[in-house]
Amino acid sequence: MSDPEGTPPSVRWARLRFAVVAPLLASPPEHGELQERIAVLAAQKWKHPSTGEPISFDFKTIERWYYIARASDDPIAALARKVPKHAGTHPSISLAIATQLRAQYAAHPSWRYRLHHDELRAVARERSELGTIPGYATVRRWMKGQGLLRAKTKHDKRRASELATKETRSYEVAHVHALWHLDFHECSRTVALPSGERKKPQLLGVLDDHSRLGCHLQWYLDETAESLAHGFSQAALKRGLPRRLMTDGGSAMKAAEFTQGLERLGIAHELTLEYSPEQNGKQENFWSRIEMRLMAMLEGEPLLTLELLNRATIAWLEQEYHHETHSEIGTSPLARYLEAPNVGRPSPSMQALERAFRMQVRRVQRRSDGTITVEGVRFEVPSAYRTLRTVLVRLARWDLSSVELVDPRSEVHLATLYPLDKHANADARRRALAPVTSAPTTKPTGMAAHLRQLMEQHAATGLPPGYLPKHELADVIGDEGETR
Repeated sequence: MSDPEGTPPSVRWARLRFAVVAPLLASPPEHGELQERIAVLAAQKWKHPSTGEPISFDFKTIERWYYIARASDDPIAALARKVPKHAGTHPSISLAIATQLRAQYAAHPSWRYRLHHDELRAVARERSELGTIPGYATVRRWMKGQGLLRAKTKHDKRRASELATKETRSYEVAHVHALWHLDFHECSRTVALPSGERKKPQLLGVLDDHSRLGCHLQWYLDETAESLAHGFSQAALKRGLPRRLMTDGGSAMKAAEFTQGLERLGIAHELTLEYSPEQNGKQENFWSRIEMRLMAMLEGEPLLTLELLNRATIAWLEQEYHHETHSEIGTSPLARYLEAPNVGRPSPSMQALERAFRMQVRRVQRRSDGTITVEGVRFEVPSAYRTLRTVLVRLARWDLSSVELVDPRSEVHLATLYPLDKHANADARRRALAPVTSAPTTKPTGMAAHLRQLMEQHAATGLPPGYLPKHELADVIGDEGETR
């Protein structure tokens, strides 16, 4: 019978040892048979109580277990591993290391124990007097025993309140690039701008669901569709195109430029439900890593700029996060990204991505000067398209230096339109317009056939002409005058 879930390892081992010697206890060997029967048990394979792998024990080990179990009224308790004398006591560390850990905790009470241990190792490389650094488990046990417990941050409390009343179900797609997560995260600190102003930046993060790989991270001063398209394009250039993308319902994520761009790139866009951040839980968990690891290591930096923040973020992502074992997947994000099946597609060029993230609108062309108006700006349409009454254009509202004229049926790029330059047009030089149709090869002769047929039809009615020549009308007036 399998052990119930949560059974301590010491109990599982005691039960295994008892199962090995139980045949000897149930049927005590006769004089001279003990060695032979123990040899039979030593040749057998047993199931490891933790891993389930086959395991065997030597003759001396089984013999010792047999004598311990035979001499005890509770053989399972006697066969259990003895609790170490130091169990329950605080681990012993040097005074120098204890002083350093207390100083770290005083400066960074919200750091996780793993970060305290990493920082301790880094300091030891610079300060030889610290000596050999104990393992992570020892440092964690010592800090907990000394009451140096991690302080909860506002982010932790907010996440707890959000998830307290909602059911959560974990999920994971089976392929790399099958699903990406994307979101913005407000920094816990402000950055100094060249103008002297301080502002909280926004971190755009793009994560692969299966591997947890960071496709791209970048800090921006705003959460706009322009920043979103800029960051997502870099993720695509680095990693390729995903099949699906999950975001929240922010205004930038629902902007026409971004949603239409995803559609042109063949990426299905999924929005999380309102007030349900747990749907994008992997992204939310990643923000905790950003605050607890990256931002925690920047607490002592007095002057934080956007450029420094971006360089530090990329270094942490590529040098630490991608190579550390992720507790959820049991390997590093980079290893899983390289080994798992991939359903991604190659990324188009940067120019193609810029053209993709534009919104599409129709405009009526002015016959007088061949221009259209988009977002309050007039653009000149090439004379080759002057016959079009309505034109289809694509534009990014954050960049009106040009718009793209596309074919309304195939949506193929036709021309680039630029804003109207009235000063350049003031030189009075004009190009000759190419004819819309080709010139006729022969000159028309005689009356049109249709008019000739109408005249014949009218004559066939027998009615007199419906008009009088000018001199005939004068004669009619004169005769009437005599009659009077």
